[in-house]
Amino acid sequence: MQPLVGVPPAETLDDRAPGATAGVPVPGVVLIVVNGEPVCIPLRTARPLEIGRQIERFSRDERLSRQHLRVDAKAGHFRVRDLGSRNGTFVDGVRVEGGHIADAGSVVRAGRTLLLLVEDVRPFEKNPVTVNDGEVVGPRLREVLDMVRVAATEGDNLLVLGESGCGKERIARHVHVLRRPQKASGPFVAVNCATIPEGVAERLLLGARRGAFSGATDSEGWLQAADGGVLFLDEIGELDLDVQSKLLRVLETGEVTPLGATRPVQVHPQIVFATHRDLRTSVARGTFRADLFYRLEQPVVVLPPLRERREEIPFYVAMEIERRKAPPPHPALIEACMLRPWPGNVRELLHNVRAAAVKAVAERSDEVMVEHLDVRAGHPLEPAKGPALDLERVKEELRRQEGNVTATARALGVHRNQLRRLLDKSGSEENR
Repeated sequence: MQPLVGVPPAETLDDRAPGATAGVPVPGVVLIVVNGEPVCIPLRTARPLEIGRQIERFSRDERLSRQHLRVDAKAGHFRVRDLGSRNGTFVDGVRVEGGHIADAGSVVRAGRTLLLLVEDVRPFEKNPVTVNDGEVVGPRLREVLDMVRVAATEGDNLLVLGESGCGKERIARHVHVLRRPQKASGPFVAVNCATIPEGVAERLLLGARRGAFSGATDSEGWLQAADGGVLFLDEIGELDLDVQSKLLRVLETGEVTPLGATRPVQVHPQIVFATHRDLRTSVARGTFRADLFYRLEQPVVVLPPLRERREEIPFYVAMEIERRKAPPPHPALIEACMLRPWPGNVRELLHNVRAAAVKAVAERSDEVMVEHLDVRAGHPLEPAKGPALDLERVKEELRRQEGNVTATARALGVHRNQLRRLLDKSGSEENR
C-alpha cells in the first residue's frame, strides 16, 4: 500500500516545521468518518492530500476509487479536485466536477468517507474528539471545559452563556463533579428561572419560616438546599428584579434570610448561572440589575453552538442510533446533519436522529438513511425571509463559487432553497 499523501500531525507537531510559523493557523483536513465509522484524524495540508483505496487507511471503503480526490490549501481556501472517481466527490452535499474552491468548515464526502476542512488543524492534534459516558468533547468544547475546571476547583461562581440546547446544564454538572475531591460533596440543584411562577421566586430561592404568610411552614430554599454543593440557575435573565437584589446580597455576604426569619443563615453553594440572553442588553432595557450583572460578569464561559463544533456530530449520531438498536447510519445522513444549523443544538439533533432511527427500524432498512431524517429538522422554525436577492449579484457570486449553490447561498446569507427557487424562476422566465 502507498503511504498517505499529506502531512500527518505526528510529523509536524513542531510549529517550526517547514511551512509552519508559530501562531499562524495551519490549514488541514480532519477525517471524521472513514468507511461509515466516526473518527477524528487530523492531517495537515502542507502538501496535497490524496484519498483513495490505494491508501491503507481507506482500503476498506469499497465506494472509493483507487485514486479518488485530492485536497490542498491555497491562499486561505481549499481546492478539492475529483480525480475521475466512479462515485463522485461532494462538497457540502453538492457533487463537484474537476476542481472546486471550498472554504474552511466545508464537509467533503467521498464514498463512505467524510472530511472536514479546517482553518487550523492544530487544536485537533492537541485535543481530538473524545467520548466518555455518552459525552462528546471536541477541541472547542475542551477549551471551555479547561476554563470551567479552573473556576470549579477555585470555588468561583460561574456565568455560562450559550444557546438553548447546547449543554449549559452539562457544564454545571461538570462543575459539581470537579469540586467533589476538593470540598464536601453537597447536592446538585438545578432551577430554570423562566419556569418559576410569578410571585414565588423569593420564597423558593430563600426559603420561609412558619407564619411568614398565610399557610407558611418551615421550608428551605434552593440556596440552602444546595449548601456545600452546586446551584444551577438557568435563564438567570428571567428572574424578577426584586429577587435579583436579594440574590446579589447573598453573593456579597454568603448569608440567606428566609421569609419570616429574624436572623440570616450562612450558606456556601457554588452557583452556576446560565442564560441565552445578552445580559448587557437586558441591563440597558432595565430588565436586569446592573450591579448584579457586574457581580456575575467574571468568570464567564461562552459555550459554542453545535454548528461550530461540527466534528462532534458524527459521534452523537452514531451513539444515538446505537442506543436505539437501529441499523448503522449512512454517511450521507451524517453529512446532512453536519450541514444543518441546528438552532436547538444537541438536544434537537438527538431528538431528530432518534426519530430517524425509529423510521429505519420500522422500514427494516439496512442503514439509517438521510431520507429517514425530517426535511425540516435542524433548520430554523421560521426561516428568515432574508434580504431581497438581486439576480445579477446572484449570478456573479455563483460564478465566483464555480456553480456551487450551497456555497453561494452561504456567501449571500440566504438559505440554499431560497436561492434555488430564484434560479429556477429566472430560468423559467428566460425560456419563455
